[in-house]
Amino acid sequence: MLRKGSELLKGDREVLLDLDCGGDAHHTDSYGSLHNGSFIPPRYFSAAPAADGTMDGDDPIYVHCNTRNQPAPQPGNYFRDGRTKIDFVLVWEVRSRRKRRGKGKHLATAEEGEAVPTEENSRSERRKAQLAQWREKFVQNLESAGLLMEKEETANEKKTVHFLKLSAPWDVLVCYAEELCVRAPLQTQPNLDFNTSARVLSRLCIPNVMKESVPNRPLDYYTCAFRKSKMSRFLGCDDHENYFTNTQRHRIVYEILARTVYGKRKRAEVGVDRLVNEGVYTAAFPLHEGPFELPRHEIGPDELNQRQVLYQYWARWLKWFKYQPLDHIREYFGEKIAFYFAWLGFYTAWLLPAAVVGTLVFVSGVMSMGTNTPAKEICNSGATYLMCPLCNTCQAWNMSEICTMAKLGYLFDHPGTVLFSVFMSFWAVTFLEYWKRKMATLAHHWDCMDFHEEEERPRPEFAAMAPSMEPNPVTGVKEPYFPEKTRISRMFTGSMVIIMMLCVVMIFLVTVVMCRGIISIMMFHTGSPVLRTEAGTIANVSSSIVNLGLILLMGRVYTALAEQLTKWEMHRTQTQYDNAFIFKVFIFQFVNFYSSPFYVAFFKGRFVGYPTNYGTLFGMRNEDCGPGGCLIELAEQLFIIMVGKQLINNVQEFVIPKVKAWHQKRTLAKVLGNKSSDEPRRWEEDYQLVECEGLFEEYLEMVLQFGFITIFVAAFPLAPLFALLNNWVEIRLDAHKFVCEYRRPVAERAQNIGVWFNILEALSHLSVIANAFLIAFTSDFLPRLLYQYKFDNDLNGYVNFTLAYAPLNYTAYPMCRYKAYRDNSGNYTLFYWELLAVRLGFIIAFEHAVFFVLRAIDWIVPDVPESLELKIKRERYLAKQALAENQEALLMSRSRGAAPATPGSSSPASDASFGNMS
Repeated sequence: MLRKGSELLKGDREVLLDLDCGGDAHHTDSYGSLHNGSFIPPRYFSAAPAADGTMDGDDPIYVHCNTRNQPAPQPGNYFRDGRTKIDFVLVWEVRSRRKRRGKGKHLATAEEGEAVPTEENSRSERRKAQLAQWREKFVQNLESAGLLMEKEETANEKKTVHFLKLSAPWDVLVCYAEELCVRAPLQTQPNLDFNTSARVLSRLCIPNVMKESVPNRPLDYYTCAFRKSKMSRFLGCDDHENYFTNTQRHRIVYEILARTVYGKRKRAEVGVDRLVNEGVYTAAFPLHEGPFELPRHEIGPDELNQRQVLYQYWARWLKWFKYQPLDHIREYFGEKIAFYFAWLGFYTAWLLPAAVVGTLVFVSGVMSMGTNTPAKEICNSGATYLMCPLCNTCQAWNMSEICTMAKLGYLFDHPGTVLFSVFMSFWAVTFLEYWKRKMATLAHHWDCMDFHEEEERPRPEFAAMAPSMEPNPVTGVKEPYFPEKTRISRMFTGSMVIIMMLCVVMIFLVTVVMCRGIISIMMFHTGSPVLRTEAGTIANVSSSIVNLGLILLMGRVYTALAEQLTKWEMHRTQTQYDNAFIFKVFIFQFVNFYSSPFYVAFFKGRFVGYPTNYGTLFGMRNEDCGPGGCLIELAEQLFIIMVGKQLINNVQEFVIPKVKAWHQKRTLAKVLGNKSSDEPRRWEEDYQLVECEGLFEEYLEMVLQFGFITIFVAAFPLAPLFALLNNWVEIRLDAHKFVCEYRRPVAERAQNIGVWFNILEALSHLSVIANAFLIAFTSDFLPRLLYQYKFDNDLNGYVNFTLAYAPLNYTAYPMCRYKAYRDNSGNYTLFYWELLAVRLGFIIAFEHAVFFVLRAIDWIVPDVPESLELKIKRERYLAKQALAENQEALLMSRSRGAAPATPGSSSPASDASFGNMS
């Protein structure tokens, strides 16, 4: 295969990007190119591999290495020369040829004595040869693109692990930096404190225990888009080694890897992601900045590497009360991950006042339990109120038996909970308004306010499965194409599958409801006064635990199903794929997690009927609310589902990455053998780590939690407190995973948290409506208020007023009581209709008042702070100053008749883009 190197290289030159800033012509059918006048100059194309180069039999790849006098290897992420930085590592594993040939039972022997593989082995060998050919061509194209390479091997008798280290030289970095619009520094500016609490405490002269000085904080600059022709205007342009940050270098090299062809252009065989999916490489990742543990000898804080700084000042559990070093996180992991942790920290900080108010509301309920007149009447009623049986085979019971539950029910249904639900409705939308301000500030601070993703390339799976090639309407480049009508029909079919799965969730809900009824009946038939009194509570708790298990099981099943459905729909870009996948999973998880609380809050006890006319479901009487009311049952469900899910998720996040890392280390340790006792190398250590799984699960968990603390907060005032405690743990768990247990992800740019913000806005608006209905129809707040207004301000006689007598034709227990506003014939009383009018009026008034205030807050609080607008203007002014000489020359040329520009000068379009500020 080596002798074909020149031919392969010649064919690949037609499809490689040419980044010469001089504006040479290029082919419009080159796959994945961006038409902004950037090309790879011919000087970057190195010679083809020599015909006599030494090659590994299992891995025919030529790797160019500089063999001049080399210094001793320098510790860190460098080539053997100690100077060339490692920007990326490609890893693949090859089984030993001797091992494969030793399996005689799978081989047939020819007359010449050679091993002739069977048909199965023949296919396997052809597949391995195909992968090796793709790998060879890919590496040759990378070398032609100007990347420097160095190869390492780790082998034992069974297999060989190959590590290909990649580095981008200065010229390649410069040309691609202009292509990718990397931000270039114009002038330093002081690092401002973006923590509002820190500024408030400082003004009040209160010591701030949350603040901590973190070493090596990245500098803040006024920036503009990088231009090679304006190189002298940028700070630090003479320091070629450190001008580009490591994350910028990683992004540039990944861009080259994503564009490089490895097979046939017509089949869209392009990019490292598809190579990893095809099994050509087992991993592709940038390296961590050294170990995260501190060395045994003492060193100063300023001598720590970036990873050690993040571990010591962020990922450790002892730092749970400290501010997050967001600038360091962004510098190391990129804006996308930094925005997640910024949002999570901001959300957790805003949970603190909500948790304090919710705890005070709960404590006030505990302290005022003794003043609850209806509970006193129930406890002192004795045998006054004989209640109708709760099932067809149950006995009548006295209302005084539920004294304890009546007192406990007041904890979750008193005027304080109503005020708290109003507070949380304002809290949710105000939180999102101020997050928009924070998001805009961080986006500018991190130079991504005007960031727009370039024309995205097709996903590797899409490119592999697309049936045809069509020109891209934006770039004019032929790329994989899938008919839109077929995609829409597949999406429609997928939506039918979603509806079917939602029906399955409803079936499970009905099953849980019937299970709860059966457990209640069993408790009543035991004859024990204690079990009979607590039958509803026991049934509700046990069924909630079963429901939590079903929720987690169905969530796993559906996430896997949604992933397959989204792949089948053939979305072209990764953004389209992510949005479709997020939508599917969130819709299902919303119904999956919230269906049971919605049932208890808005439907349970509404269709019970009355004696002689009870409503039934599959032969069983419809459920009624327990002795303490539906809100206490809703609180029990929320506690079990929300807190139980958080505990299980935290255990999984703590255990699963460690198990995966242990398995990976154990596998690689077999290959290393005795070498494992030597000083480990960075690429080997990182290969033992777990591949980063992205942020989808993290966002989904937090968004579902946000729904729990806003939609049903009227029933569970302690929900924000439990969310706050969980998030303190969640931040450190996620930080530890990213710093210590995950391979370093490629830094991705972003200017916000994406579609998750839209979901949070929808949940905040839904919470206003849900809380209005919860207060109006589930709580006893309005019935008590109307009774106080019409009859007695101290609620004396309220319990008797809410109980109706069984109809005269009910002979089992004549004159027994049940809770309803009905007369002796079973018809609704006038008070019921008056109460219904009050409830509907309250819903309308509540929604309009809250939404009006929210719109006022949206109008009063600008999305972009005034101080930030001033900084943006200052940055634009500096960019104009940097272009002053060029603009004067341009005006002079126009006054002379618009003389043509020289090849070395910049065009007005280029200058305009240069002045486009973040």
